[in-house]
Amino acid sequence: MFPELFRIPGLGIPIATYGVLLALSFIAALWLTARLAERDGLPKNRIYDLGLYILASSLLGSKALMVIVEWSEFGGDWRRIFSFDLWRSAGVYYGGFLIALLVSVILMRRWKLPWRKTSDAFAPGVALGHAIGRLGCFSAGCCWGKPTTSWIGVRFTEGANKVTGVPFDSALIPTQLIEAAANLLIFFFLLWLRKRRSFDGQIIYAYLMSYSVARFVIEFWRDDPRGQVLGFSTSQFIAVLLFAVGFGLTLYERRKSARGVAHGDVTAPVS
Repeated sequence: MFPELFRIPGLGIPIATYGVLLALSFIAALWLTARLAERDGLPKNRIYDLGLYILASSLLGSKALMVIVEWSEFGGDWRRIFSFDLWRSAGVYYGGFLIALLVSVILMRRWKLPWRKTSDAFAPGVALGHAIGRLGCFSAGCCWGKPTTSWIGVRFTEGANKVTGVPFDSALIPTQLIEAAANLLIFFFLLWLRKRRSFDGQIIYAYLMSYSVARFVIEFWRDDPRGQVLGFSTSQFIAVLLFAVGFGLTLYERRKSARGVAHGDVTAPVS
């Protein structure tokens, strides 16, 4: 739609809209996370450090999963892994999320940060940043949807096609905008839930479940296939697993709380 924001005067170097929005998404996510973490009594400086590690690991993870699911497109040429085209692409979100999750567990343990409480502070920021990032996807034309004759259909430019390969000869479902809206709703839901949470970890578990449902549904409308597992797209398969993890952990914590109440071990709700 609008892949290039502007060109640097005198140099002619293009500034991609996607890159600008991606940078804004990380800044907004980290700023919000630091504020929420401070309210929970967590050290703000450590949160900023952790956020930078998570940013770097998520970028690497998203590219790694993209290479795995699109390996056939590389024609067996491993040197293309280091190409400029690969590193300027968005990658696969779940790859970045899973690697960032692993890195966060390691670093939080090393820095003696409580994983569940710290992850609860990160979850709303992740949803907000993802919503902004998907606007970048829309501007670039990546992560496109299936052709449609509906009024919601959008047409991308030939310039976007040259960069991302998005079809420009028919109207497409704006899956990028749909997912941006879904992430924004999840963001507000998580903020609402924070004020009512009854145990540490409730917010990150709720994020795992709510985003998994949204992503599973949206995948039916996407038309940029990136591998399949057991008949599901790669992202749908991961979404099912993460939903099960989030649901199982939530159920475990609620049953643990119920047992504590039954035995008279009543504690104050998480603030």
